[in-house]
Amino acid sequence: MIKQFPRTVVGGVSMPRIIMGTNWLLGYSHTGAAADKGILEKYQKPEDFYPVIAAYLDYGIDAIMGPVSTNQLALDAINYAQEKSGQKLIIVDTPAMNVSDSAEARAEAKAVIKRSADIGSTFCLIHHTSAEQLVNKNLQNMTRLPDYLAMIRDVGLLPGLSAHMPELVTYSDANGYDVETYIQIFNCMNFLMQVEVESVARIIRNAKHPVMTIKPMAAGRTTPFVGLNFNWAVLRDCDMITVGAGSEAEAREDIEISFAALERRAPDLAARSSPFKQSILGHK
Repeated sequence: MIKQFPRTVVGGVSMPRIIMGTNWLLGYSHTGAAADKGILEKYQKPEDFYPVIAAYLDYGIDAIMGPVSTNQLALDAINYAQEKSGQKLIIVDTPAMNVSDSAEARAEAKAVIKRSADIGSTFCLIHHTSAEQLVNKNLQNMTRLPDYLAMIRDVGLLPGLSAHMPELVTYSDANGYDVETYIQIFNCMNFLMQVEVESVARIIRNAKHPVMTIKPMAAGRTTPFVGLNFNWAVLRDCDMITVGAGSEAEAREDIEISFAALERRAPDLAARSSPFKQSILGHK
């Protein structure tokens, strides 16, 4: 049997410490339109996703993060994978919603949250583009956030926040908002992080709830070996890393690097095929 990846607990739910990312399957490369187009051309139908998802499932990594309830292809790919593998996936849904202060907007938000429940999500984490509209830096709180968290609880989902702004974590903790977890960008390159790495590391270590970190390789700006070793060395035992991969081989390589980082050993990886490097290092 293949060794299973370590787990943690979030809101009473057993979670793998690696969560499947979806940017490299859904066309969000963070590099440019050409790269986005290449991803979308590769992953056009549900069965195209299956080898990557199955690679994670082999190691007991059964959680996936993304805007699943608002992306039909992502939902179809998950349903296909669940049917083919016979395994239920834990969906960490990150929907954007209308957070304007009106009855109509609240009705729209409720509909988005109900959709998240209807597709079988476990977690509903308000997307950062929506959650950050509620931040009041002067008062150090998030206006009306409890209303949306209550909507999420009311449909039986576990609430949380997707945070690009680290204030979402600190303000939520300070005000005792009803969340179970946070998504927080964290990588050694400071990519898309709004304050320096050291400050975000401190925020994560002091967070009152487990943190699901994202973009560990800074969207390809550092190698998996560097990015994953950095994150695993800094994070707490309760925290997770969302690891996206563009192929089955990449997924397995990232998982091996992660195992090795946690076990304090060298990863069992093939050497790179850079020109002449093999002879320099004495490899045949």
